[in-house]
Formats: sequence, C-alpha cells, structure tokens
Amino acid sequence: MTTTDSPYVLSHLDVLESEAVHIIREVAGEFERPVILFSGGKDSVVMLHLALKAFAPAPVPFALLHVDTGHNFPEVLAYRDRTVAAHGLRLHVASVQEFIDRGELRERPDGTRNPLQTVPLLDAIARHRFDAVFGGGRRDEEKARAKERVFSLRDEFGGWDPRRQRPELWQLYNGRHAPGEHVRVFPLSNWTELDVWQYIAREKIELPSIYYAHEREVFARDGMWLTPGDWGGPKEGEPVATRMVRYRTVGDMSCTGAVDSTALTTQDVITEITTSRLTERGASRADDRLSEAAMEDRKREGYF
Repeated sequence: MTTTDSPYVLSHLDVLESEAVHIIREVAGEFERPVILFSGGKDSVVMLHLALKAFAPAPVPFALLHVDTGHNFPEVLAYRDRTVAAHGLRLHVASVQEFIDRGELRERPDGTRNPLQTVPLLDAIARHRFDAVFGGGRRDEEKARAKERVFSLRDEFGGWDPRRQRPELWQLYNGRHAPGEHVRVFPLSNWTELDVWQYIAREKIELPSIYYAHEREVFARDGMWLTPGDWGGPKEGEPVATRMVRYRTVGDMSCTGAVDSTALTTQDVITEITTSRLTERGASRADDRLSEAAMEDRKREGYF
C-alpha cells in the first residue's frame, strides 16, 4: 500500500504535535525534576497546552518557572496567573527586581532588563535542582537558536557550547548530564511562527489580549513602537501617539516593540504573518539588535 492509499494521513500540525508530545513524555521518563519556562508568551502557552495533552487526564507533572523582569506587560501577568489557577499548576517566580534590590544585579543605562534574566534563571535552576528546563525557543526565530538541538546540554554554569551538542538521529534524545549540569529542552524546535498560530487556531487556545490588534499609547524608538511604563518612557523628540497595534512576541516592555496591525482574530494574524518578510524577533525585539551575535553571546552565559 502506498502512502497516498493510507486511510489515515496526519496533517503537518498533527506531526508537529506528536513530535512535541513525544519529547515532553521523554523528559518525564528521563529526568527527575523538570520545569517549564512559562512567560505567558504564545510559544510557552502552546508548550503548556501540549504538556496538558501529553498527560491528560492526569495533571502535568512539572512545575512552571517564570523569570519576572518587573517590566512585564500587565495583560501577560494577569493571563499567567489565570492559567496557573485554572489548571492547578505550581508556579515559581524568579524576580529580577529582587536581585537588583539585593545589589546582585545593576540596572542597565538603556532601562532594559531582558539581559538581566540570566542570573535569576540560573539561581532558580540551582536552588530547586531542576535537571531539565523546557523552553519555547524555535529554530526559525534567530540564527543562534537554529544551532540548538532539542536536548541542549548546559554546563555547571548554565553555559551553552555548540561543540557539545549531541546528534539526535531517529528522535533519540540523550539526556545524560554530569552533577551540576542540566539540559534545556525545546519541544517546538521544528515549528515556525505560522505553525504556532495555525495550531492556536485549531486548538482554540486563549492568548493574552496584546497579541491581537488594540489601541495603545506608544512612541517610536529604533524603528519600533514602545509602550511607556514603569521602565521608562519617551525621550525628547519621541512624541506619544495612540495607534492600533499588536505584539508578535512578548518580553520586557523596554525592548519589545509593537507592530501596526488590524488583526483582531487568530485568522487575521495568520493572514498577516504569511505576508510578512520579517521574523517576529527581528521586527520587534531590540535586545536582538545589539550585535549579530547578541543571542548566541547570551546563550553562552546561560540565557534561554
């Protein structure tokens, strides 16, 4: 019987879902203390949805970990807390502000706290003895992430070395690690931004409202629309305007830009991104524009 004669053919979303569920279950079988990085962003929301499906009707056997910069979008924090309560999940919060208050981190001149997340993240991993950390990174996002394996070994300092990446033939994943090391796990590695949104549409997954077009006070800086807030605001010559915008990605308010949009529904967003020639991070994340190797440098230091 040929493939086309088969009465059961998986769609590309079914294949991606099956692969991700396999990875999540593999981690449950190989590791003792996994945790899911959960920011309330669309990729971590999809990852949690997949984990819920992987173990249903049993509860998810992993806790959630959010690295809170203190400059998060209020809509996203509210969504995070609703989700945790709705599914009876355990949430650990690693606060950048607490490290600043203790003098263990210093504010950056530009006001952004995204690069400051590494220390609280590594502290939480060590303190809770997490040996596997799920991340929502995808290979299509950025050059450094394209080098990442599904199981990414990190050393005792949380650092990433591309030379230590292991082969992953036939979906066989090697989770072995020495004491003090841990593994970052990326179930969405083979997904694209479009795949994520098509899956959100198919599964009818709720997202924070800022992913859809809404009126917002913004100001222009470095080719992006930023939202004023506790982190700071416009400088001289940067007038505030009310525009119809949405966010393609969610991070620290100081470095995550909105894009002009009229996409009010999930299908509208799918239509919009199919015509876009910019990646979501390239279009709306200032921290990725610091240098050609900005993400890779941070990953070597222990970033997501």
